[in-house]
Amino acid sequence: MARTSDRVQPVNHYQTLRISYNAAHADVKRAYRGLVKEYHPDCNHHLDNHDDIASINLAYEVLSNPQSRAHYDRSLGIKHAPNGSSQGVKRSPTKRETHLNEDQKIDSWCKQVYEPIIEMLEVILDSLDEQIDALADDPYDDGLMEDFEDYIDECRGSYAKAQIFFRAFPNPTSAAGIASYLYHCLNAISDGIEELNYFTLNFDDRHLHTGQELWRRAEEMRYYAQSAMQNLQSV
Repeated sequence: MARTSDRVQPVNHYQTLRISYNAAHADVKRAYRGLVKEYHPDCNHHLDNHDDIASINLAYEVLSNPQSRAHYDRSLGIKHAPNGSSQGVKRSPTKRETHLNEDQKIDSWCKQVYEPIIEMLEVILDSLDEQIDALADDPYDDGLMEDFEDYIDECRGSYAKAQIFFRAFPNPTSAAGIASYLYHCLNAISDGIEELNYFTLNFDDRHLHTGQELWRRAEEMRYYAQSAMQNLQSV
């Protein structure tokens, strides 16, 4: 019987991804992508080690999430300086805004919320097909994949700004339907961004197709919002 001291200790998640304990999130993502490519059967037909792939996926799942990574680090006895976080406070309408008549409220909401969001939606939604066509030349080309990742980052930034505008000014009662369409549009984009990002990590076409479907859903909601706004302004 082997002595306890002779037993092989399991490789931890940092060793699995071949990164240091203080690796940044971008380093975790880069390491995972590299290992997925290394073990992907399309690139290495001679490799058939499902245990390694499962370990790589588990390590990324733990270390890519700040909360699960912090919990895992504590289990290893790793301490990090706490990061401060703050949440924006939603402002209350001013007295002047409260007393505006309905037409003025709609006009203000349109200029301060609706129009900026529609512009950002154009940036997000109108380029996906072009980006996918460019990436289709060779999904495993690092340069093409980096361009696609840049597009996703731009979408994520525009989405974050759109959310700020959406919450900054209360919608008038008569524009509740339009606000609902925008809300569902932004939700679809948020989910779509995550699906597209998963594709850049594991090259699984299912994530790409799901992202495209969510994009189409968002485009549908954008169309409904624009049509409803035109109807409201024509009354």
